[in-house]
Amino acid sequence: MTDVSTEMMDGEWRARALEILQMRDAAGKAHAASQLYAQRAQWPLDPQRAIAPAGPVQPGMPPGLQLLPHTDVARRSPATLAGRAVLVHAIVHIEFNAINLALDAVWRFAGMPPAYYEDWLKVAAEEARHFQLLAAQLQAMGHDYGDFPAHQGLWSMCEKTSGDILARMALVPRTLEARGLDATPLIQRKLRQVDTADAHAVNAVLDIILREEVGHVAIGNHWYRWLCQQRDLEPVALYPQLVAQYEAPRPKAPLNIAARRAAGFTEEELRYLEWGAG
Repeated sequence: MTDVSTEMMDGEWRARALEILQMRDAAGKAHAASQLYAQRAQWPLDPQRAIAPAGPVQPGMPPGLQLLPHTDVARRSPATLAGRAVLVHAIVHIEFNAINLALDAVWRFAGMPPAYYEDWLKVAAEEARHFQLLAAQLQAMGHDYGDFPAHQGLWSMCEKTSGDILARMALVPRTLEARGLDATPLIQRKLRQVDTADAHAVNAVLDIILREEVGHVAIGNHWYRWLCQQRDLEPVALYPQLVAQYEAPRPKAPLNIAARRAAGFTEEELRYLEWGAG
């Protein structure tokens, strides 16, 4: 596969993040995101540059991947190999979307400190590794990414918050992605009950993902609070207002309190989230 350094149309982090976001080849996108982070020291960063694409920006999706409303995406029991393949495919799709979300956070929002862009490039690279690990496991189960329908629930919130970085930080990493901290242990419990080699292999990958996702949510928490401080806003009081304004989903019980604490949620925030969990 071609190295990112020989592909660069624009040797600047944020412009390159936009190019990678629009790539349709899933494996190529994951590789390019990883390489961009690995080679970031070789290329300039222009935090002040306002990037103006010619038209609406949509993430490149693999040819042939069928996208349906989330209510139309079937779920199957992990008790069968076919059901576990559908489950893994759904998580692969989440990780692919997570690459897109991190890349969008890099290119879209100008005027942030350099550390912000480095944080989200790192997240994109780690999400790319998660995608690669799970895609390989899916192939070992006899399937490829794109074999089953998927939905774009994560990206829809990305579009809603495209005009305000504060809302993006509040409602994508620390709301939607934080739900993965709660859901992953439940998935792992079901896979342990299955007790097959493929289920154990998937669980080992999920251990890596859960550990690193704590760091990703922590990055979202950090920049949300930083932005609130810049705008002289109170982060705990503001959050429910943003949830209502953007119609963000509520967390689902049970919450992974230990992981959320590790990701930087305060006790006051956790009480609010537990109260709202349905």
